[in-house]
Amino acid sequence: LEATLGVPLLDRQSKPMKPTGAGKEVYVLARAVLRSVDDLLAVAAPGSEPAGELKIGVPPFLSELALEQPIDRLRAAFPRLTLRVTAAWSPTLLERVMRAELDAAVVMTPTSTTLPDTVTATLLAVQPTVVVASRSLPLPRKAKRGQGAPRLTLAELAQHAWVLSQDGCGMRSALSRALGAASLRFDVAVEAFGSELQLSLVARGVGLGIVTPGQLAASAHKDALQVIDAPELSGGLNVWLVHGTLPGRLVRPLALLRDTLGEALAQPVRQ
Repeated sequence: LEATLGVPLLDRQSKPMKPTGAGKEVYVLARAVLRSVDDLLAVAAPGSEPAGELKIGVPPFLSELALEQPIDRLRAAFPRLTLRVTAAWSPTLLERVMRAELDAAVVMTPTSTTLPDTVTATLLAVQPTVVVASRSLPLPRKAKRGQGAPRLTLAELAQHAWVLSQDGCGMRSALSRALGAASLRFDVAVEAFGSELQLSLVARGVGLGIVTPGQLAASAHKDALQVIDAPELSGGLNVWLVHGTLPGRLVRPLALLRDTLGEALAQPVRQ
């Protein structure tokens, strides 16, 4: 190293030998270089200590309903790991995983959708969906008292406007696809971000909404809403954890994220 740099790094006249001024600077820099080499080697080592950043993408539905516990568990298990959570709609998240801009993402797709084979996908849950309306909304056909929710055909649903998320939401995509396949109109009265805002508008009679049972159960507006039985819209949404090729340091965190998200998503369904 002295020959390469052209300067003495050790004072050989002293006993014991001491580093020269240049030697002290080289020592500090060399330690940083060696740490970087260790980090580089750890990328491919599955047993390496998780550190650095874990970039996760989630749909808005998940950030409202089921993300708190998984984040707590990840922080407790891997304190050296910094979590970067991005919220976006599922198509955008999937594209960002495929471009390696995100390490992993949770995406929601209609049950009939097939994911690209360029990503590794684990099915976390199947989320049922329900159509909701204000209790004060006059409906064209109602079940008799005590005989369950009002039942509407797809054509009858199409006579109403909707309160939905923006394009890209899995629930909106499934609804749009079903109405389009039947050549029925799809009238969106309000596009609103966040299920609680949507349900407040539905409760005031602005239009119909579509949510998961967990979102409905957690809503402050649930008593002002009624569930509509819509057999032609059955099917729900698949919730997937998707990722590309993972560095070794992220193998264990992603496994923990997968397990805790699966548990969290199952709770509203059981309730």
